[in-house]
Amino acid sequence: MTTPLGRFLIQRIAASGPISLAEYMAECLLHPDHGYYATRDPLGRAGDFTTAPEISQMFGEMLGLALAQAWLDQGRPTPFVLAEPGPGRGTLMSDILRTIRAVPGMADAARIYLIEASPTLRARQAETLKGHDPVWLERVEDLPGAPLFVVANEFFDALPIRQFVRKGDGWAERQVGLVDGRLAPGLAPPVPLAALADRLADTREGDVVEICPALPGIAAEIGRRIAAHGGAALIVDYGGWHSLGDTFQAVRGHSPVDPLAEPGLADLTAHVDFEALALGLRAGGAVTTAMTPQGVFLERLGITGRAQRLANGLSGDKLESHIAAHRRLTHPGEMGQLFKVIGAHPPGCPPPPGLDPA
Repeated sequence: MTTPLGRFLIQRIAASGPISLAEYMAECLLHPDHGYYATRDPLGRAGDFTTAPEISQMFGEMLGLALAQAWLDQGRPTPFVLAEPGPGRGTLMSDILRTIRAVPGMADAARIYLIEASPTLRARQAETLKGHDPVWLERVEDLPGAPLFVVANEFFDALPIRQFVRKGDGWAERQVGLVDGRLAPGLAPPVPLAALADRLADTREGDVVEICPALPGIAAEIGRRIAAHGGAALIVDYGGWHSLGDTFQAVRGHSPVDPLAEPGLADLTAHVDFEALALGLRAGGAVTTAMTPQGVFLERLGITGRAQRLANGLSGDKLESHIAAHRRLTHPGEMGQLFKVIGAHPPGCPPPPGLDPA
């Protein structure tokens, strides 16, 4: 048995041939009727995964402090755009807004913009951010021209990727086709690719390299706006520097599943190539920071001191849960090392706190 989206994809592939992994991901995540994000709230215990803002308010508070210092360093621009692509339930933005209220004038100067395609999640965000008058947009390109302070947490990992397998001096693209009427992985014939010509020097036969087609353009647009109008970006995601290896994965009910088994019912992601992210931001004219592990970033911003203050008055299960949340966000064996942070800022301005110059 397959899903309604699975039947649609089988018919499409039977009629016109195999599709790329990027096309498959786009359909699975964003199909207007059967796509994963179009039909559900995927977060929390009842969903399929839990993001850092849902683990503890401390995550959003630390990011809010970093954005506040960047705002102060740039002379308190008023008004400014406070934007978040892929804002989930609105929890991170809510925690940031609560934090920046302590900075005189900052909350009043902020104009809230959310980049969100899912009607289900837009409704949830409206609930969470009631009273803050957020504006929803489809694309980063639609943001107004003003100083841009942007935070993106687990946004880029959900953008569709293409995968290429090294075959001699060529590259065979991984595809989704049909075997006995069922969705199945396959390979296109290998061809030389100009876009991967530089990767022949650091890969071997059979190595996999992933490309995210939408990432450079989105990063460059963010970089262009920050360079032109001022502002800062904080981007948090799981991944590393310089793509190598197969990182395509599916999660359902907090467990890994076969990405082709139930199209539209599982979250599909891949690790973010922070090198490509940095190059995109710089192509727009922004200055980028060094890639920093999430745990190091949060510790530099004072999360342990904040955790200790919040622990006062807690006991029993609540205290244990609080301690576990701090560990999950910062410990190298949990999210502290797998997740990375990169910042962007205008030329001539200091980097956001917690991050080193590149």
